[in-house]
Amino acid sequence: MTRKTAQTAATKAAHAANSDATNRAGGIAFVGTGPGDPELLTVRALRMIEDADVLITEGPEHLDLVARVRGTVDPVDPGAGPEIVDGGFGEDGQPLTHAARAKVVVKQAKRGLRVVRLLSGDPFLYASGPEEAQAVAKAGLAFEVVPGVSSVAAVPAYAGIPLTTKDHREVAVVTCGDRVDWSRYSHAPTLVLLSAVGQIGDIAKDLIAAGRSPETPVAMTSVGTTTEQQTVTSTLARIAADARTVRIAPPAITVVGKVVDLRATLSWFETKPLFGWRVLVPRTKEQSASLSNRLRHYGGVPEEVPTISVEPPRNPQQMDKAVRGLVEGRYEWIAFTSVNAVKAVREKFEEYGLDARAFSGLKIAAVGEKTAQAIAAWGLRADLVPSGEQSAAGLLEDWPEYDEQLDPINRVFLPRADIATENLVAGLIDLGWECDDVTAYRTVRAAPPPAPTRDAIKTGKFDAVVFTSSSTVRNLVGIAGKPHPSTVIAVIGPATAKTAEEHGLRVDVMAPKPDVDVLVEALADFGASRRQAMVEAGETVTKPSDRKASGRRRKAE
Repeated sequence: MTRKTAQTAATKAAHAANSDATNRAGGIAFVGTGPGDPELLTVRALRMIEDADVLITEGPEHLDLVARVRGTVDPVDPGAGPEIVDGGFGEDGQPLTHAARAKVVVKQAKRGLRVVRLLSGDPFLYASGPEEAQAVAKAGLAFEVVPGVSSVAAVPAYAGIPLTTKDHREVAVVTCGDRVDWSRYSHAPTLVLLSAVGQIGDIAKDLIAAGRSPETPVAMTSVGTTTEQQTVTSTLARIAADARTVRIAPPAITVVGKVVDLRATLSWFETKPLFGWRVLVPRTKEQSASLSNRLRHYGGVPEEVPTISVEPPRNPQQMDKAVRGLVEGRYEWIAFTSVNAVKAVREKFEEYGLDARAFSGLKIAAVGEKTAQAIAAWGLRADLVPSGEQSAAGLLEDWPEYDEQLDPINRVFLPRADIATENLVAGLIDLGWECDDVTAYRTVRAAPPPAPTRDAIKTGKFDAVVFTSSSTVRNLVGIAGKPHPSTVIAVIGPATAKTAEEHGLRVDVMAPKPDVDVLVEALADFGASRRQAMVEAGETVTKPSDRKASGRRRKAE
C-alpha cells in the first residue's frame, strides 16, 4: 500500500466514524473555550457544555467556567451536575503527556454518553486536540470539533494591537519552546511569539542580530482577555528589562512589529474606567445580577456579598387578609415600592391560585422603572410611575388627592418591607387616602462573609463598594466592619449617603437618581475622571486599592 493510499484509507475511516455517529455508541466533542474571558465562548460551545454528561477539563480554570455555565459542579455526585474528569493533570498533580491525555479522552468517549473535551483557545490551534482526535478516530469513535477563539488573535486585540493593517498584511506565529532560526523572521512585518516570556532577552538579541532594528516596537500581554490583563510596551533593545520590571509572567503573548504603535490609540480594554477594580456588591443575591453585569461592562470585578436576606413575614395573616380584600374590591390603589414587594404579592397570588385578572379595576403604582418592569413581567401595567425622582417622595409628588366624587374607594394597599419608613403612609394620608400598610416581606441581616472577605474589606483590598440602600450600609458594617479609607464609596441616593456618613464613611459617588444602572454609570464616570487625571499628571494609572490612606476617612467637615 502506498503512502497516498494509506492516507486515503485513514481519511475514509475517519469520515465513516463520524457519519455513522448516530448508529454507534460513543463519541466526543472537542470544544474550544477561548483565551480566558468566558464571554468569548461561542454559542455552539455554550450549548455543548450545557448538554454534556461528562466534561473533560484541561486546567483548573475550566471548573470555574463550567460552574458559571452550568451553575453546579459536583465531581463526587455526578447526578447533581455534569461529571468532571481531569484531562490535564494526573493523580500525582503532574501534567499529563499527550499520550496520557489521549487515553483519558478515548476511555471517556467509549462510554456512550455526551462527552465534551474542553481545550483552551482553539482545539486545533496550538493545542493537543489533533493528537487526541486522531486517537479517537483510531478507536473507531465519532468526534466533532467546535472551534474556539484563539489567544493568538484575541489577546493582541484585547491589548489594542491589530495583527494586520492595510500596510502590514503578513503575520508569522512562532512557538518559542524549541530552538528557532530567527533569521527566517528578520523581515516578517509582524511576529506573534508564544511561550516567549522566559526567553525574551535571548530572542530579542537574536532578532537584532538577524537584522531587525533595536528600536522595533514590542508588546507583551499576560493573562489576556481577563481583568488581570497586563501589557508592557517596549522595544527589542529594552523589552527584557521592562518585562522584568513589571513582573510579566506566563501565560503571555508577545507581538513584535510596527503594529504595536497602534496600541496608543486603540487600547480599549485596559482603559475601561473600572478596569481591574475589585468592587464589593453588598446586596441580596436575587438583586445583584444586573448590578454585577454592569460593573463587568466597565471592566470591574464584582464580588457579591449577601448582607440582606429576604424572608416571609412572621405573621402571614395580615398579608392574607389584604390579598382577600384586593380580590373583593376593598382597594382603589395598590402601591409597589420595590421589586421584592411585587414578588411577595405574586407568590401569595400563586398560593391562592389567583392570576393578574384579580387586579381588574384596581389602579397600580410603582416607585420606579425597575419595579414597573417587574409588574410588566406579571402581565400588568403600572398606572402611576414617578415622573421625577424615583422614590417614595417622587411617588407622592405625582399621587392624586382623594376625590370622593371621582374615587369610589379611598383605600390604598401598600405591601412593603418590615423596615419601611412611614413617609409614604403619612404623605398618602395627607392626600386624603387611607392606607393598609402591610408587611409583605422581612429583610434580615445575612450571615457574615468568609474571613478572607472580611479582611479584604477592612484592609482596603476592595477598590470600591456600592451601597444600594441604607440597610446595606448598616448590615455590611454590622457583619463585616467598615470599608478601608482607600475604598471608594458609591451610594444610590441621599438617604443612603446619610447613613454611610453616620457610620463614618465619606461618600465619593452618589447616583443622580436611585437606579442601580445609573449608580454604576456614576461610579464609572468617577473612575474615568480619576484615570484621566493620573494620565494628564504623567502618573502611572493605579487602582484605589494600590494607594492606602494613612487614616480612616471620616465625614467631610
